[in-house]
Amino acid sequence: MTTPLILLPGDEVPSDYLPSSKSNPLKIGSGLRLLSQPSTKSKEPNHVLSATQAGILETDARRNTISLLSFPNRRYIPTTNDLIIAQVHHSSADFFHCMITPHTAQALLGQLSFEGATKKTRPMLKQGDIVYARVLSVGIGAGAEVELTCVNPATGKANPGGLGPLNGGMVFDLSTGMAARLLHASSSSADDDEPVDGLVVLSELGKKLEGFGGFELAVGRNGKVWVDCSNAEENAIKVTIAIGRCLQGTDEHNLNPADQKKLVTRTLRDMKLV
Repeated sequence: MTTPLILLPGDEVPSDYLPSSKSNPLKIGSGLRLLSQPSTKSKEPNHVLSATQAGILETDARRNTISLLSFPNRRYIPTTNDLIIAQVHHSSADFFHCMITPHTAQALLGQLSFEGATKKTRPMLKQGDIVYARVLSVGIGAGAEVELTCVNPATGKANPGGLGPLNGGMVFDLSTGMAARLLHASSSSADDDEPVDGLVVLSELGKKLEGFGGFELAVGRNGKVWVDCSNAEENAIKVTIAIGRCLQGTDEHNLNPADQKKLVTRTLRDMKLV
């Protein structure tokens, strides 16, 4: 379907908006909940999906995926398979207790939920450490605990996504809508000339900062982005702050591609990086 569809919490996804691929299983992204699925005898894709938040329905027929692109806001609702940036609050015998947002209950990250981790080789994370994790489960009902993992359950590896502790760098706050746009842009094909979701800020920063050794990003659906520019050596802090300001400025003012480029140029000039 080409007509954008806006859903509110509790709305069901119309059947004619569901991807119809029969070769791949339907992959459900953030913002949607599966209410029922077809039986093994059914030949029609009669999944019943419901929205858990307000947003624009987004489908990919080739990948057979469906998700909800949320509007810019600060509230994050954990959803299974979301990539998030969490901060360790404290540890217990079997878990690291992590903060996803300042206003939600702590999530549990198993101390062995890392690639190759054993009781002797598990990471010794302390309060304040940052991890890039995936939401493994969210439970059912009020007070249900959110469980995280830093490995792909199917392979036991940290990829895709580079899950695990994030060392160095800085974390910046964004709206959950901007975080979703960044994740969508990074997962989309780079073959198209048109910017994905109208975002050119990252590609523009990449061009301007190529001489400083580039940078690394980890984006969390909970409205956080980790930026590391350690290759910039003595300019690492300035480059990191410049990137954070560009991302936050694009988010706060909902800049179009032309204004994003102007923001990058102005910010790097102010930081004396160009």
